[in-house]
Amino acid sequence: MITNNMPLGELLIEVGAISRGQLEEALKLQQTERKPLGDILIGLGYVSEQQVMRALEYRFRIPFYDLSSMALSPDLSAMVSHETARRYTLVPIAVEDGKLTVAIADPMNFQALDDVRLQSKMEVRPVLAASSDIKSAIVRIYEQTQTDEAVEDLNKEYTLEEVELLSEEINENIDNAPVVRLVNLIINQAINSRASDVHIEPMEKNVRVRFRIDGELYEQLTITKPAHAAVVTRIKIMGDMDIAEKRLPQDGRVQTTFNGVGVDLRLSVLPTVNGEKVVIRILGGRGIALERKKLGFTEENSRRFDELLKSPHGIILVSGPTGSGKTTTLYTALTEINKPGINVITIEDPVEYRLDGVNQVQINPKAGLTFAAGLRSILRQDPDVIMVGEIRDSETAEIAVRASITGHLVLSTIHTNDAASTVSRLLDMGIQPFLVSASLVGVVAQRLVRRVCQSCRASYPANTAELRMLGLSQPHQLYKGLGCPACGGTGYKGRIAIHEILVMNRELREAVDMRATAEQIRRINAEHGGKTLRESCTELVLDGVTTMEELIKVTYQND
Repeated sequence: MITNNMPLGELLIEVGAISRGQLEEALKLQQTERKPLGDILIGLGYVSEQQVMRALEYRFRIPFYDLSSMALSPDLSAMVSHETARRYTLVPIAVEDGKLTVAIADPMNFQALDDVRLQSKMEVRPVLAASSDIKSAIVRIYEQTQTDEAVEDLNKEYTLEEVELLSEEINENIDNAPVVRLVNLIINQAINSRASDVHIEPMEKNVRVRFRIDGELYEQLTITKPAHAAVVTRIKIMGDMDIAEKRLPQDGRVQTTFNGVGVDLRLSVLPTVNGEKVVIRILGGRGIALERKKLGFTEENSRRFDELLKSPHGIILVSGPTGSGKTTTLYTALTEINKPGINVITIEDPVEYRLDGVNQVQINPKAGLTFAAGLRSILRQDPDVIMVGEIRDSETAEIAVRASITGHLVLSTIHTNDAASTVSRLLDMGIQPFLVSASLVGVVAQRLVRRVCQSCRASYPANTAELRMLGLSQPHQLYKGLGCPACGGTGYKGRIAIHEILVMNRELREAVDMRATAEQIRRINAEHGGKTLRESCTELVLDGVTTMEELIKVTYQND
């Protein structure tokens, strides 16, 4: 029987969310980690954050609010300081009848509620909300306001005349300028928004800042042209680049922390007709999923992937465009392969994530350390498994292929449209057909498609054209996102990979020896159970995970 004072673990057992064994495991882990029980159960994957919140709602008789779908006013930020909101994981959400409604993850934190009461000078009404939703809400109502203020301060700081006369003295003192605050806020906001890249683009009259979120670019703010030089100079200093060089492209890298998580920033500066454009790639800030179940493999594709990784030698290639998750797939494969008795060496450009127990090398073309040169050196290091960041040229391809047929397992990426065309690409690079057929274990082609936002997902009947594209003869309900605060009005939140896996068999090897076309290889792979990218994406559309829009955009040309 459920009672008001029932412990959280027992309550979750009573409602069927967890088993007794799972609770005991979590309690044992709690003795060492000293975290709230709910956080441990969520971390183990036994319950969702929503399930914990609903249980706490019943226990404390405090209503649960879904902040992901609520529009919150930035004006509320004046009620509670940003520091207090972050320290206690709470956010003000409304003022009604002289009471301040505060969403909080831990309603029993009376110290937090007292601090809010003192700051706001109002009676406080606590409500429950998921901690992840609260953190996102903090970004929406605090950091956007701070960014706007920083932009205003920066625009006041630099006039056109000052920028045109920007001296070495100003450059040396730029660390003390308002630009530091602005650049930091932009990066923090990008990480909180799950952005993979930040684009700072000078236009003729102003400078726009765009974030790439879930593969799409969204404009976030505008900076006046006079402030552009200061922003670029600050970023160059961060990346240890030459601040005086404005005619040539430059690259840099910054390692920092955000909310206790290590973040790598790859910086690229490119001269354009309107000034220097900056792109900041964010690596590691959102964490990297190195678990098979998080890669989006279907049960059949996961089985085929296993088949590839069991090979003692040969070459496994992952293909796809830039930003399609190829590196994550490779790293996941390495973590599964890596054992104490195996020597794993990688050569990358750059080393995006550090892996324990793996010897990772970063190329340095200026010093003569290219993929080809590095691969030759690696072969003298007694490797068992080699990962090459990318096969870019014939020389690297030939060395990788020859390494794979001399007892090494080689993993790499390559830019091709699908799995079948990867074989053609190797032949075009000058690799002999017999070497390709002898060395190639298989190919994983992948793309990333956007997930429908679960907070605003709505169904609709498929029209005639959609039914035809999906190969359906009967009516079917499809899904799309209507747009809400949780997804920034886009209707999408997050991405999932779709895959096409080609496993080399006797028939495919014979076809490669005969220089078969990509279409012939594609047909043979289909006969042996291989699904195309289009077919994988279609399954996700029918399941309501993604939309027809994504199907057309990502896989139409692969039909």
